[in-house]
Amino acid sequence: MPGTIIPSTFRPAWWLRSAHGQTIYPNVVRRVRPLEGVVWETFTLSDGDFLELAWTGPEAGPIVVLLHGIGGSANSAYIRGLSARLARSGWRVCQFHFRGCGPRPNLRTTTYHSGMTADPLEVLHELARRYPDRPRFGVGFSMGGNVLLRLLGEQGVNAPLDGAVAVSVPMELRPCADKLNTGVSRGYQTVLLRRVRTRMMERKELLKDVVDLDAAMRARSFWEFDAAFTAPVHHFDSALDYYERASSRPLLRAVQRPTLIVNSIDDPFMVPEILPQPEELSPHVTLELSEKGGHVGFVAAGKGGTPVYWLEQRIPEWLDKARQSKLAGPDPVA
Repeated sequence: MPGTIIPSTFRPAWWLRSAHGQTIYPNVVRRVRPLEGVVWETFTLSDGDFLELAWTGPEAGPIVVLLHGIGGSANSAYIRGLSARLARSGWRVCQFHFRGCGPRPNLRTTTYHSGMTADPLEVLHELARRYPDRPRFGVGFSMGGNVLLRLLGEQGVNAPLDGAVAVSVPMELRPCADKLNTGVSRGYQTVLLRRVRTRMMERKELLKDVVDLDAAMRARSFWEFDAAFTAPVHHFDSALDYYERASSRPLLRAVQRPTLIVNSIDDPFMVPEILPQPEELSPHVTLELSEKGGHVGFVAAGKGGTPVYWLEQRIPEWLDKARQSKLAGPDPVA
C-alpha cells in the first residue's frame, strides 16, 4: 500500500505570491521576540562532545523536538515562531541544536550534515528513557527535515518517536545543490555558505589538520564546500557520495511512524523532480504539496492583509490530531 500525496490548503498572501518573497519575508524580514523562560541543557554525547538543547513550554506537556536547517538555531524566526505557538498549546518544546550551532563551539571535528542522524537519535533515545509515558514528536525544517526523515527510515519500527512533520525537505541533495548554484538561487547559497563558514572557523584549530580550510573558505558553491569540508570531515568519498548517501528520498518507504511532509512546488532551493511518487512513500507518510510557499515560507494573509504564518497553524493542528489518535490507538490521519 503506497503513501498519500494531497494538495495543500495553503494560499499565499495576495501581496506575497512569488517564491522569493515567500522565502525572504518570514525568514529575513519577520521579527520574532525571544522566547521567555527558556531553559538550556548541555547534552553529553557518547563520543565526549556535547549538544545544546533549549527547552520551553509547560514541563509536563507532550514533547516535540524541533530540528533547524543549515546555519539555523533557536534564534531562527521559524523556530521561535513555532516554539511560541506550540508552548501556548501546552507542548514541551525541545529546540535541538546540531553540533556547532549552539552558543558554544564544540570539542570535536565532527559537525553536522544533511544525513547526520546519530546525534538526534542519541537525544531521542534519552528522551524516551526520561519520559516513557509521554507522547514524543519531531519537527524538522529543510536540512533538519531531511535528517528527521532519514532517521525515521533508518530506525523503522524502532524509531523513538510517535510521529513527525518535515517541512521544505531537500529529499534529493544533488539536484538541490545544482539548483542553488543557478540563477537567483545563488543568493541563498551565498548566505548559507557564509553561515556555515563562520561556524567552521570557530573551530579552525581543531579542523586545520583534518581539512583544507583555505579551500573550504574559497568555496563558492555547495558542491565545492562539500567536497572540501563535509566529505572529508565525515568520511564520504566525495561531495557526490555524500549527496547520494545522505538523501532521504530512498528511505521514505521504510518510515513506520505517522509522518507529514509539507513542500512547495515553487521552492527556490529545489526542483520538482526531487518529489517522490506515492509508491515511494510508506503508508504512514503523507506528502502535502502546495503550488506556492517558497522555502520554509508559507505566508498567508489575515484580516486587512496582515501576515499569517500558516505553518504555525498547520503543524500544531497535525500534531494535536496525531497525539489524540495515538492516545486512542490507531494511526493518525493527515
